[in-house]
Amino acid sequence: MRVFSIGFLRLTGWQLEGALPAHASKSVFIAAPHTSNWDLPYTLMVAFALRLNIHWMGKQSIFKAPFGGVMRWLGGIPVNRAQSNNLVAASAAAIKAADGPLQLIVPPEGTRSKTHYWKTGFYYIALQAEVPIVMAYMDYATKRSGLGPIFVPSGDIEADMVHIKAFYAPFKGKNAAQHE
Repeated sequence: MRVFSIGFLRLTGWQLEGALPAHASKSVFIAAPHTSNWDLPYTLMVAFALRLNIHWMGKQSIFKAPFGGVMRWLGGIPVNRAQSNNLVAASAAAIKAADGPLQLIVPPEGTRSKTHYWKTGFYYIALQAEVPIVMAYMDYATKRSGLGPIFVPSGDIEADMVHIKAFYAPFKGKNAAQHE
């Protein structure tokens, strides 16, 4: 999968940037901006190319037959967005309990549709698991994708979100009008 991913990304003009530092082998990745179904296959190819051990959250409906098994094999975790459950605590506990590297990708918009506010689950998962946040990005305008700075949550979510959102401000999703 790694060789295919590198070849496809190069052939289509994408440039990969960054690397995962050793101290962030257990971490929460922000996946932003998230505006298209294409974000998942590109994200997976970037992860394969960068040799990441990712798990990602997706709406429950994409895990139905005939693709459910493949989605889980690719690191997918089905999320029932209609039900209130303690996903933050369960995710944090899973990261802490993991024997080896584990990067959990969370799209803060929670949907491909236009949103005005980010969901904060990614932040609280990282805080509870005591792991850093990796600011991963995909900029369709420049065809650049990769891993940005490592961010350690302070517990002051309002102040931290100002810094996080400032980093993401220049990046454009595939459907850029959805996050302007």
